[in-house]
Amino acid sequence: MQITSPRFKQNAREALADPQLQKAMGNVRGGFIDKRQAAIDALPEFDALRDNARAIKDHTLANLDLYLEAYEAKVRAAGGFVHWAETAEDARNVILDICRAAGARTVTKGKSMITEEIGLNEFFEKNGVSPVETDLGEYIIQLRGEHPSHIIAPAVHLNKEQVEEDFRRVHDHLPAARDLSEPEALLGEARRVLRAKYFDADVGITGANFLVAETGSSIIVTNEGNGDLTQILPKVHIVLASLEKIVPTLEDAAQILRVLARSATGQDMSVYTTVSTGPRRPGDPDGPEEYHVVLLDNGRSSMLGTEFQDMLRCIRCGACMNHCPVYHEIGGHAYGWVYPGPMGAVLTPALIGVDKAGHLPNASTFCGRCESVCPMRIPLPKMMRHWREREFERGLNPATARGGLKFWAFFAKRPRLYRLATSMAVPVLSLLGGRKGRFRSLPLAGGWTKYRDLPAPESRTFMQQWHGRETSKQETGGKQGAAR
Repeated sequence: MQITSPRFKQNAREALADPQLQKAMGNVRGGFIDKRQAAIDALPEFDALRDNARAIKDHTLANLDLYLEAYEAKVRAAGGFVHWAETAEDARNVILDICRAAGARTVTKGKSMITEEIGLNEFFEKNGVSPVETDLGEYIIQLRGEHPSHIIAPAVHLNKEQVEEDFRRVHDHLPAARDLSEPEALLGEARRVLRAKYFDADVGITGANFLVAETGSSIIVTNEGNGDLTQILPKVHIVLASLEKIVPTLEDAAQILRVLARSATGQDMSVYTTVSTGPRRPGDPDGPEEYHVVLLDNGRSSMLGTEFQDMLRCIRCGACMNHCPVYHEIGGHAYGWVYPGPMGAVLTPALIGVDKAGHLPNASTFCGRCESVCPMRIPLPKMMRHWREREFERGLNPATARGGLKFWAFFAKRPRLYRLATSMAVPVLSLLGGRKGRFRSLPLAGGWTKYRDLPAPESRTFMQQWHGRETSKQETGGKQGAAR
């Protein structure tokens, strides 16, 4: 997947000027938020579950090596294979080797967001393997040659008419006069087309919501059942998951599942929660002959022990972007890589470098909604500020921004000089603001006033107002004491 994060500002401008996208993004603003709130209101212990979920992941990350080793041992004991991949290239090569050993020409994929991170579809196509996305949203954007714009609703940026147009273009073997005017018809057609793909596939690839060290199991949650068919029908099942998906026990996974669906889609639980442990056993009616797990690092281990470790608690529910005012306006593609929204603003710089993704942590109002709704209580605004600090330390932000901060810091380190300068500047700015009390243009603030008015300060500084208030209190208290 081509990284366009360095073009974030241009991407955002194009998104804001796209009327179809702006219409589609209304589905995010009007759908996810209300459903999540209703589901949480019906569960009084939701906040307690969030605390438990955070504690489970913090404990796991503090002992990650031990749990990964225990997980590997359990997978092998169940007849499966574990492959360690330090980089995206390592993961692609391991998966391709497994597919070639199985003689695979067609591969079905389900619940596999992380395959976007490693660019697996493009890699398959270059090496003679045909990947088929089985999640409805992923299938739609695969037909369009696009990438997901949301981590749980990949095609949220599209409308029904666009999907119908794509189905008629690609499914040209079906009657041209068929009625696709209703969403149910589109869903039925996708189901019929994909059904044959499941039986043709030699290998099925899924991601994992959780890896359970206690049993060596992988767990996925879906609402379509495509994950089950992707796992049990092909002769080889490959689980691709990043290291932080591990949890100690099935009980721990069950605890986190109680906050996952409520935060993501407003459901009590997803329709399907599928647990897989090893290949088919003697007597099993179905299942793969081989079971492989590819554990991907790709920069995550370097986050351990840093101010970004809390990001590894993320369970990919999408609540942060569902509530983010910036995401609501520009959608997911503007972020320029796999992970959009607030979680992408923190995770993307960690995985591809702040030099390529420094715009993302700066694209925040710091309203705090993302942290307030996160089921894992991840302090996303704080970590975005840390990335801004890293960007400043490396001199990656514009020279004007660095110069302005240094200029301000010179005065901030000298309180008396700062108070003198502001006491002189504030009355002048207040006067220039006029009766409207705001500026429509101002030197050195063009980036702000180009799109919005800048409020003019009051005639006195905050310190002057505070001092006057305290003096007034003391005088009032003295008069009251004298009267008594």
